[in-house]
This record gives sequence, C-alpha cells and structure tokens, in this order.
Amino acid sequence: MSQSKKILIIQTAFIGDVILATSLIEAIKKEFPGYTIDFLLRNGNQSLLQTNPHIRNIFIWEKKKKKVKSLIENLILIRKEKYDYVFNIQRFFSSGLLTALSGAKRRVGFNKNPLSFLFTKKIKHQIPHYTENGYLHEVQRNLLLASELYDNFSMPKDLNLKPKIYFNEEDKTQVNKYQKGEKYFVLAPSSVWYTKQWHSSKWTQLITHLSQDGIVYVIGGPDDKEYLDKVIPSHTNAINLCGKLSLRQSALLMKKATRVFVNDSAPLHLASSVNANTTAIFCSTVPEFGYYPLSDNSKLIQLEPRLECMPCGLHGHKQCPLGHFSCAMDIEVSNVYKTTLNI
Repeated sequence: MSQSKKILIIQTAFIGDVILATSLIEAIKKEFPGYTIDFLLRNGNQSLLQTNPHIRNIFIWEKKKKKVKSLIENLILIRKEKYDYVFNIQRFFSSGLLTALSGAKRRVGFNKNPLSFLFTKKIKHQIPHYTENGYLHEVQRNLLLASELYDNFSMPKDLNLKPKIYFNEEDKTQVNKYQKGEKYFVLAPSSVWYTKQWHSSKWTQLITHLSQDGIVYVIGGPDDKEYLDKVIPSHTNAINLCGKLSLRQSALLMKKATRVFVNDSAPLHLASSVNANTTAIFCSTVPEFGYYPLSDNSKLIQLEPRLECMPCGLHGHKQCPLGHFSCAMDIEVSNVYKTTLNI
C-alpha cells in the first residue's frame, strides 16, 4: 500500500472524546508512519492537539459563534485536500455532512450517524459493545473505523491503545512550579454531569485524608473554581488550581502525581494520556460503556453490589432521577483513600 495516503479524522464532541481520539492517531502513525493525518474538532479543544507531532493541520469548527458559516468554510478547505480517507468518530448530522461531502475516496463512520448512508463504509456502533474478549473501550471502537487500512486487522488490547498528549517547554515550565520533589496528589472533583460526580462532601473528606500524606492539587476549568473552593476544607494544604493550568498542563501535572482521583469524565482520560496512577470513581455510569481508565496502575471504584437503577443513562443527569443519589453517596471515602496504599 502506498505510503502517501492522506487522512482526516473528525471528532467534534467534547474534551474527553478528543483525548481518546489521540489513540487513533497514535495507532495509525505507528503502523503507517508515512501517512499524513489532519484533524477537525470544535473550537476550544485545539490545544490538545497543537503540540502533537503527528498532526499536520487542525481544522477548527466554530460551533457556537458561526456554526453554519464555519461548517461551510471547513468543507471548502477539506475538499481541496482530496483526502484518501475520512474517519468520522462523531455521530451527528454536521459531522456526517462534512464526511459525505468531503470528496474523500473512502468515507468511514458509524452507522448511527444520520448521513451514514452516504458513507462508503459504515461501522456498527454499540454502547456497551461486548465481544468474546470483553467489552470494547472507546479507543477500540474508534480504531474499528480505520480497520480497512490494515491487511489483516486484529483488535489490540485496550491498554495498548492509550491516548497520548504531547507537551512543549512552556507546559513544562508552568508545571515545574508545582513539582517540588514532594509527594502530591491531583484531584478533579467536578463534572459536566451531576450524577457522574462523586458528592462534594465525599471529596472534602478525601482531601482531608490526603492532605496528611502530601500536597493536594485540585484542578478544573475556570468555571469550576467557585464550586471547588467550597469543596476544599480550609484547614488543609489543598491548592485550587482552577483556571491556572491549561488542559495539557493539567495532564502533565498528573503524570508525576503519587495518585490522581477523577470521576467518569474528561480528567480521567487526561490521566490515561500520561499513564498516571489513577483512581476513577464511577457513580451513575458503568465501565462497560467503554470509558474506564487505561493507565497501567488504575483502580476503579463503584458501588457494589450495583443498584437496580444503575446505569441511569449513558451521559449522566443534572440530578438523580430517583432523588436518592445512592450510587455516589454510598461509596465509602475509606475505600477510595485505600487505593493510595497500593501504588
């Protein structure tokens, strides 16, 4: 097969989805180092890929400010490239339109995309996706899109498909301020979805325990600062870094942490991208969906036995549908803290 193929990957969803898509980039480049890879994502997520040496061009969709105009502008640019392959990870109409009209020789996406009938190949999309080797992780689902690149495709193990983020000198300089050779922990207590988020009172208790063992850094976006100020006990040494670190820098801080504690949300995948020691707390969702941690040293905490109402949805809810939120409230802080003893 020619070593001059041009590929476009489309993933216009959220931060965690773009992080997981980097495993597809890594897999293609490992097997086909001569291929050119471009990437299209929504505005706000581009920093995750700007330092990636395997990406030639990043197309940015201004989804909020000029949705249709930006879509058309990107489509014009994409058609000029004359791609050999477009791999569309996203399952919504807009990404389907870009794929269908891309002019690429091969247009591959999931069958749940409403415009998949215009693709040259459709991949069945299942969540959860059970196989004889267990449930597929999202990184494995994504790789299915590129399966036709391989002469004899065989699905790699999930841990061999870790996402990866690359860093520049500015990232290293910024993070070095917080890496003083002392033992430290990184916590990401917030989530877009309330029912994916371990309860704030539980995080407060965990911070109290961890602060006796080392420095505690709490991370999140600028919008999380007020919430996390309330989560952090005033009598501890915990430091709120919300808004002080970029996404890449947050990942780099995680890399050398004694342990990272996260919900089933984007920071979990940041931790996987640097192979950080990770404790992932699942509340209303379940690991069978395919979003569990991929770090070599990872612990997954979930209420056992499961409640009959678990899972209550794929993405979580703004509040517990039944009002009790027991899937989070009944997870013992001691069980989460004990994961620090086995690193």
